[in-house]
Amino acid sequence: MYENWNKKTFSRNQRLLAEFIQRNEQRVLYLTEQEIADELGISIASVSRFWKAVGFLNAKQFKARLRFRLETSPAMKLQETMNLVKELSLPETLLNSSLHHLEETSKRLSPELLKETSDMIQQARQVYVYSPGPCISLAQLFAFRLRRFGIDIQMMAPSGHELLETLMHASEKDVILVFGFVQLLPEIEVIMDHAQEAHYRIILITDRYIYPRSDHADLVLYAGRGEVWEFHSMIAPMYVIENLILHIGMSIPERHLDKLTHLQQMRVTYASKLPRQ
Repeated sequence: MYENWNKKTFSRNQRLLAEFIQRNEQRVLYLTEQEIADELGISIASVSRFWKAVGFLNAKQFKARLRFRLETSPAMKLQETMNLVKELSLPETLLNSSLHHLEETSKRLSPELLKETSDMIQQARQVYVYSPGPCISLAQLFAFRLRRFGIDIQMMAPSGHELLETLMHASEKDVILVFGFVQLLPEIEVIMDHAQEAHYRIILITDRYIYPRSDHADLVLYAGRGEVWEFHSMIAPMYVIENLILHIGMSIPERHLDKLTHLQQMRVTYASKLPRQ
């Protein structure tokens, strides 16, 4: 929705508006043009002109598109994918889509960012992972692989007060890896709020160019999954996770290979009692 906004051509007021909208999507749905203008300290005329500059007739049309973007149901996402399957077969359609997501993800996953993230994880006393919904599969793979390297990883409850049972132990020596897809959940807000007190570091993996409160994270990694109304693939997030796993494994090869060698020796020793499934 926002990738077609050419911010380089925007005036100062238009840049202010674009940034405000992307950071306050839920609020924008209920604000009048006058309220937006007052909050940003600009004229209502600037707000009114903005909608046409980004391809909409007026605020009403923009809000309708934004509401659809935020409220699209799983059924509608599947229908949107089905609509794309026309001349191409389903495998070809999904392949093209996946290649697009991987390409845009790769452009934003620089070697420097990958190293900084890898170093932060390895230097942490404890790594916590917050992974709501379908992100749990990514988190479990991440935890499974890194525990082999001797990195202590703890999964956090996906919702409710149970989250606090883990969060209460996080300190300035720890890192919390957060999967923030589509929208800012209350649990993610709590994690970010509590960081101000506990001083742990946050690594955010998100599928949005502009994610609310992303400035509260120490590092932000982008993983493309398409628009909100599309079927959301986990291929690009998996690409990010596997890059992290491999980078960490290659960073201190002697120590990590020793761990894996020891694991293999244990498998041989206990093969008769614990056969591989």
